[in-house]
Amino acid sequence: MSINSLCYLGLSLLSIIFMIYICYKKGIRNSLLLFLAMVGLGYVIEAIIYNFLGSYIYYPKILRHDRIYDSNIGAMASNALALPVSATFIAVFHKNWRWIIFFTGLFTGIEWLFLELHIYSHHWWKLGYTLLGLPFYYLTAKFLFKKIILPLQGTLHSLLLYLIVGSFSGTFQIIPIMLFSSRYYQFGWWANQSMDTNAFGASFYLCDSLFYVVVAELSFFPRWLKYVIVPLCMYAVTNILSKLGILHSLVWWDPWYFIILSITTIWFTESMSKRLEKGK
Repeated sequence: MSINSLCYLGLSLLSIIFMIYICYKKGIRNSLLLFLAMVGLGYVIEAIIYNFLGSYIYYPKILRHDRIYDSNIGAMASNALALPVSATFIAVFHKNWRWIIFFTGLFTGIEWLFLELHIYSHHWWKLGYTLLGLPFYYLTAKFLFKKIILPLQGTLHSLLLYLIVGSFSGTFQIIPIMLFSSRYYQFGWWANQSMDTNAFGASFYLCDSLFYVVVAELSFFPRWLKYVIVPLCMYAVTNILSKLGILHSLVWWDPWYFIILSITTIWFTESMSKRLEKGK
């Protein structure tokens, strides 16, 4: 195993252990809700700077068949584990500015170290952007946690639900593409096929997460009807994208996976919505 893999796997393992500790000390429900919301927020930020603007690239050397999907693994180690776990810790333990400064310095230092080890590189991104951006990320976590422990309705409920659902939808859409090359998108944003897939896939999950939230909150729809409409819509979108030459399925189970995922996601959306409505 290379030093690249060890660094990213080590960071991921430490983050998981840290998250288990947080849940043990402060309870699973609110800790996980905030963690998922912060993953969702990180995904939105990454969709813009990483998928569309090509800010940086990771070299974990875990998925050797494709350097772009390999880079995604590094991005997930950072934005689906390390950063949201640290944000969850700061928020649920009500940590002050000293801890925000500490974690900001820690992750800026890790980023610098990864640059020096050549297991990560910048395109237009700079360490200063990380140094300036992370305090706002942590302050957002503290704000959202104060809201999560209250019964939520209205716009803030929908926004938090969107971030939580996005963390689920975005993760489970990209995993089979990265690991099994189940499909690719050809929209024309990038010449590189994998980068084009990343960018369109990000747009896809951002849109369908909004769709799930809207459907879940339509109270005049019978619940059983939602479980009919959602997979039918996913089936229709899959066929339209295929006929337009944007979506290319490479394995027989790919369309079925996304239909099953759509059913699972609407169930997940409804479950998370009820949890947010209950509050602490």
